[in-house]
Amino acid sequence: MSVMAAPYARRTLPSAPPRPGPARPPRAPKAPRPLKARTADECELLEQLPNIGPSIAGDLRQLGILHPRELAERDALALYRALCEATGKRQDPCVLDTFMAAVDFMRGAEPRPWWTYTAERKAVYGAV
Repeated sequence: MSVMAAPYARRTLPSAPPRPGPARPPRAPKAPRPLKARTADECELLEQLPNIGPSIAGDLRQLGILHPRELAERDALALYRALCEATGKRQDPCVLDTFMAAVDFMRGAEPRPWWTYTAERKAVYGAV
């Protein structure tokens, strides 16, 4: 029994000609990301908080949080609602989980992944 070849031939596309104009300058190397803190006392930058990357750090700065220690005195739900108001959009509830994790960590808790706060958020706040 023989296997029939496909009724079409596989074609390869020609490579694109080089773009006209000057070559792109090389990209600047990215700044190294700060190491994540193991305790609240080690935290000097928002990006050192567990679960906090550049985007959420930017959101916190937009809310006036400039140093991680400021989070210990803040309420995660109030931060979440302020971010929703500041952006004019309902934020994903996982952002609240992340804020809960950051506030909890800065109050002395062990670092935990943000998703471990989901059940607590649902139990305490319901639908947000």
